[in-house]
Amino acid sequence: MKIGLASVFVDDLDKALKFYTEALGFVKKTDMLIGPDARWLTVASPEGPEGIELLLEPMGHPAARVFQKALFDAGIPFTSFLTDDIQKDVARMKEHGVVFRLEPAQMEYGGTDAMFEDGCGNLINLHQV
Repeated sequence: MKIGLASVFVDDLDKALKFYTEALGFVKKTDMLIGPDARWLTVASPEGPEGIELLLEPMGHPAARVFQKALFDAGIPFTSFLTDDIQKDVARMKEHGVVFRLEPAQMEYGGTDAMFEDGCGNLINLHQV
């Protein structure tokens, strides 16, 4: 068994696609209508586009909004991405206006983490081993 798809709730699909592709550098993998009012939109790493996809999940259910807001307000990241060069990625992301809540810092459990806002209601952790 392996993970093929993970998701993150977003408040606006077009805004999320722009952020995740332009600011983070992911590539659009799938973008298709799956009904009259539903859209399946995924992005993937350009380093492994055939690997794990990230579904940009619209918040259609009221519980999703409550969950997302609770995590955001508590300062808890929704998910975590890996990087080989956190300093380089943070600098590039800042050029795109990404807001960081935690600048790169050495973690007690190992590695270096940074945390940023995705502009769609989520905090995301960035981790380098």
